[in-house]
Amino acid sequence: MRLALSLCFLAAAAMAQDPDPPPILENHSVQPAQDQAPPVQAPEDKRIFGVLPNNRTTENAIPFHSITAKQKITIAFKDSFDWPVYPTAGLFATLYQLEDSNPSFGEGMKGYLKRFAAGYGDQMIGNMMTEGFVPALFHQDPRYFRLGEGSKKYRAYYALKQIVVARMDSGRVTFNFSEWGGNSIATAISNAYYPDNRDWKDNLSKMLQQCATDAFSNILKEFWPDVKRKFHKQHDQEALVSTGKP
Repeated sequence: MRLALSLCFLAAAAMAQDPDPPPILENHSVQPAQDQAPPVQAPEDKRIFGVLPNNRTTENAIPFHSITAKQKITIAFKDSFDWPVYPTAGLFATLYQLEDSNPSFGEGMKGYLKRFAAGYGDQMIGNMMTEGFVPALFHQDPRYFRLGEGSKKYRAYYALKQIVVARMDSGRVTFNFSEWGGNSIATAISNAYYPDNRDWKDNLSKMLQQCATDAFSNILKEFWPDVKRKFHKQHDQEALVSTGKP
């Protein structure tokens, strides 16, 4: 109950702080009103591999426009309550059950359900903090700006770097405190439901795991459209061969 009330308070505070700034180009110049682009650029594909949510990806080549606090929290909400989150939590719960992680949870179905709830809580609270509440309160943009061009090595470096840097609503690039601060808050909250892992080493490990997961997610966001196009190209070639066309 305390956690739910805290999240509601953060949401209300974030909405109240939203300044609704004018659209900003990547070079920080204001775009004329008649040429304004939509405030949120839809991702090329809303699901990676047809499963993983891809709600906060936009293209770096598109002129930068800030999004509102409400839009940030909406993105976080979609990522937190989309259906793939639940089987993912189930897989983690199975792994933790096999490892007998957090022995105080017990064994059998009761222990599994506790581990499932904890695993889901990690994902949901982490998403809401890093993508919604912290970016909204401090006016940082939580989206991933897909590069989509250049060498694979550079694009991989760019994707990983976004864990460290992020854009403010003004378009200025700065340290990604939404990622690190949001995951730190989520880790601190998790101490309420992880009675066996509450020392600083456990907390640091959990926070770094969350950030590493988000870094891997950026890699998927960057290269998924390329993989998808390659699959489609192979499928089209196979279809031509099967029909006997050159």
